[in-house]
Amino acid sequence: MAFLSAPFFCFFPVTALVYFLLPRRAKNLWLLLASWFFYLCAKPIYLTLLLAVIVTSYAAGRILAKGRGKGALIACLTLDVVLLFLFKYVNFALALTGRALNGLGFDFSAPVLHIILPVGISFYLFQAMGYVIDVYRGRVEAERDFLLYALFLSFFPQVVSGPIGRAEELLPQFRAEHPFDWDRFRTGLVRFLWGAFQKLVLADRLAVLVNTVYAAPETFGALQLAGAAVAFSFQIYCDFSAYTDMALGVAHSMGFTLRENFSAPYFARSIADFWRRWHMSLTSWFRDYLYIPLGGSRKGTARKFLNVLIVFAVSGLWHGAAMTFVVWGV
Repeated sequence: MAFLSAPFFCFFPVTALVYFLLPRRAKNLWLLLASWFFYLCAKPIYLTLLLAVIVTSYAAGRILAKGRGKGALIACLTLDVVLLFLFKYVNFALALTGRALNGLGFDFSAPVLHIILPVGISFYLFQAMGYVIDVYRGRVEAERDFLLYALFLSFFPQVVSGPIGRAEELLPQFRAEHPFDWDRFRTGLVRFLWGAFQKLVLADRLAVLVNTVYAAPETFGALQLAGAAVAFSFQIYCDFSAYTDMALGVAHSMGFTLRENFSAPYFARSIADFWRRWHMSLTSWFRDYLYIPLGGSRKGTARKFLNVLIVFAVSGLWHGAAMTFVVWGV
């Protein structure tokens, strides 16, 4: 269910109204059911995978809370990575294997598996992995309430395209009371409208220009090509920033605060500063759960640069299953 769609404009007012009218102990159950309905609208089978991730990561957290070593951590992370690989990267891996074998002189035709990529899988898998790692590190306590944990991974404003949440920030909010607050509701809706403006008026209009030039670049001059490239940089920003603003606006109107994802990235003063401002929930995830565990900058300059390259190569691959994304990341 897209934010800018008639079904959502029916879904959200009903969800918010019932949420504010229900007694406190029923609010989270209603929000979870509404979130699952929201996700079901994409494709019913997708919910099966989301539920599997919820159950396995919840169980891993409970096992880790009992001090039974890191076996549960390794098993849960392995399962999550395998799921991501099977649904997002298996065809890419088969194609690379086929090219390598053909280059060695073997006649191999890589099969193409018709696998549908579940909506939001990259986001909620990363959120689940972050939770399990935080429990293992002792940064957060394992959540006992299964309903609360399921809501943490399923919360409808962020389940499809983030921002990638952290347990230490979201779980306490689901335990808190959120009475109706007109000022908060209004500011949330204003932010949603700003996101809608970015998408419909800016991103979609820029897309017309960009698609026209990119469809037949040989028919345009250097100035037009350069202009289209600049327009594309603003198109992708407005597109993604718009979704984030709508997600944060919807959550804010109901009393919840999600992570910010952008902080004026094109006003950055360096490349490093740019990546601290762009898709911040993802870049901070890679920093905390990949870059620092690899050694960060603590093991010398050469190792620091290697770690940066690894993180950005993985980040590129996260954005798309193709060598172009890996090369872009590196």
